[in-house]
Amino acid sequence: MASTLLPGELFLLDALVTPTAQGIASRVLARTAAGNITLFAFDAGEELSEHTAPFDALVLTLSGALILTIGGREVRTTSQSIVLMPAKVAHAVRASEPSRMLLIMLREHLTDSLNTRGSSDVSAE
Repeated sequence: MASTLLPGELFLLDALVTPTAQGIASRVLARTAAGNITLFAFDAGEELSEHTAPFDALVLTLSGALILTIGGREVRTTSQSIVLMPAKVAHAVRASEPSRMLLIMLREHLTDSLNTRGSSDVSAE
């Protein structure tokens, strides 16, 4: 595994990436054949323009609020929330306030395995 973190050391997420005024900062925390984990810091109003990815991804909003557009549908996140973005579906990310996000790119298609299980297995009821 390639990592920018030292094994066995404690890190505060806020210290791992420095937000930029009117910009987006990011840092890859880990990279393996199974996927990547990347930490982002967005200033208010900043966005990643619409694009597609060949793999599913989990977006964890750590702080702030994001507006995700996934397949033309808007999803508003809040601090401590998570959203699955499916592979090969156009998506964009916009910060409605200063925000931090952890992106977990999954090289194995998670949506395929979720579709074979009952919805109660994955909901937050």
